[in-house]
Amino acid sequence: MNILVCIKQVPAKDAPLSIAGNWIKESDIGFEMNEPDSYALEEALRLKEKHGGEVIALSLGPERVKQTIKEALAKGADRGIHIADDNFAQLDPLGTAKVIAAAIAKEKVDLVLTGLQSDDHGFGQTGVLLAALLNLPHATLIMQIDVGDAKMKLKRELEAGWFQWIECPLPAVLTIQSGINKVRYATLKGIMAAKKKEIAALTREALGVTVEPTQKIERIYVPTKTKKTEFLTGTPKEAAAKLVEKLKFEARVI
Repeated sequence: MNILVCIKQVPAKDAPLSIAGNWIKESDIGFEMNEPDSYALEEALRLKEKHGGEVIALSLGPERVKQTIKEALAKGADRGIHIADDNFAQLDPLGTAKVIAAAIAKEKVDLVLTGLQSDDHGFGQTGVLLAALLNLPHATLIMQIDVGDAKMKLKRELEAGWFQWIECPLPAVLTIQSGINKVRYATLKGIMAAKKKEIAALTREALGVTVEPTQKIERIYVPTKTKKTEFLTGTPKEAAAKLVEKLKFEARVI
């Protein structure tokens, strides 16, 4: 079973971010593997251990992205694909999906996995768009994968604690929900082995993909903090009902 995992490199969670134009200033911050993608990678490695085959780690971005691919190789991926693009941050989800789809089309894979969304933009669109461009069936919010004969039984997370079981043919594209598994650490043996594994280099130009943005970021800014006091009137019962409504629909804490 050959599985390709799309992995994005994102700013580290504890990075001191500063804004530069319509994106963050990258010169003084660290980067790491997108957390939702790490769950997708782990699921791919578990499927390989159970069914055989290979795991391919693919990432799009500048030269620094190779470090994230090497991390995936150290954890157990068999080979990597780096799509070099210094301007990848300017791509919208459709543009990103077009570039990745062109690279995947050159591979023979049974399954494509992505994280549900990225920790930086958080659009949650690339995986679904990728399936459409590859003309493959897809499913989102996956919490369990049981592979059978040319098909899968999938557990999807819905709202309000509900789950759904569906069947999906292979090949397919799945977006993986965080928490589906426990992510492994790279071992010393894995780190040493990763040095001998292949990372194929591609460019957007070599893939023949031209991208016209369908959406763009106009401005990034730090939200203004404000304080507001509101008095709830009525009887204690009425005031309590109003408070619960505001906590649920405005503050969204219950």
